[in-house]
Amino acid sequence: MLIFGIPLQLLSTQILLGLINGAFYAILSLGLAIIFGLLNIVNFAHGAFYMMGAFGALLMLDHFAMNYWLALLVVPLTIGLLGCVIERLILRRIYDLDHLYGMILTFGMGLVIVGLFRNQYGATGLPYSMPAALQGGYNLGFMFLPASRAFVILASVAVCLVTWLVIEKTRLGSWLRAATEKPELTEAFGINVPLLITLTYGFGVALAGFAGVLAAPIYSVNPMMGSDLIIVVFAVVVIGGMGSISGAILTGFMLGLVEGVTKVFWPQASTTVIFVIMAIVLLIRPAGLFGKQA
Repeated sequence: MLIFGIPLQLLSTQILLGLINGAFYAILSLGLAIIFGLLNIVNFAHGAFYMMGAFGALLMLDHFAMNYWLALLVVPLTIGLLGCVIERLILRRIYDLDHLYGMILTFGMGLVIVGLFRNQYGATGLPYSMPAALQGGYNLGFMFLPASRAFVILASVAVCLVTWLVIEKTRLGSWLRAATEKPELTEAFGINVPLLITLTYGFGVALAGFAGVLAAPIYSVNPMMGSDLIIVVFAVVVIGGMGSISGAILTGFMLGLVEGVTKVFWPQASTTVIFVIMAIVLLIRPAGLFGKQA
């Protein structure tokens, strides 16, 4: 069966790949949006935390015989705790400075982390064995859906939905929004704003670590995997609107699909289509599709 002269199987395969990429874009951009929304820091170290999540799953398997499902819980928590320590010891010292300092600091921090892993493990990829439960797949008639890819998409949707519900529909989320807009007034009501900020940064980088664990069985685990992805994720965040939670999620999946479909009709443009969309959006709506206009 042909659609616009393209075999249905080829088109559906690329849509699936686009959804998988969109799942990672959504989780990573969600973490970036949360951190920027409360801390006003553009976290350039986000790709390094994503890479650490993948390496964390690999090291847990090799040295502690920790299976994939346990790593999905332990590794993000560990990276989140590391993020809390970084926020308390380093980032907290620059909140009163220009935003450029935070961007440069996190960029340098990401370079240091990647350099350490590259020095230890080299630049080549390391394999992570596919869990038995994620082997095989489902025959949908027009395509074969690998179980591992289906799990990535479902896990991403679930995590993004729960995060959105917590931030938008719970008392904790209202505290976070209040601390973002009126921190002094929020503290006057007895809410520990510095603790909220620390936990927010920790949760944001934990999302990056979770995405890294999801990526470990699918992609090659290597020190540069975050550096290759984070530029696209920043473009996704800009298009959705800096600090917009729903914008990060919806734009992540949407642009993943656009990228996948572009590979079918115009493969040469697939690596740049997101940046072209970003330029167009910034010209029409500088705050992003879901961002608040100044």
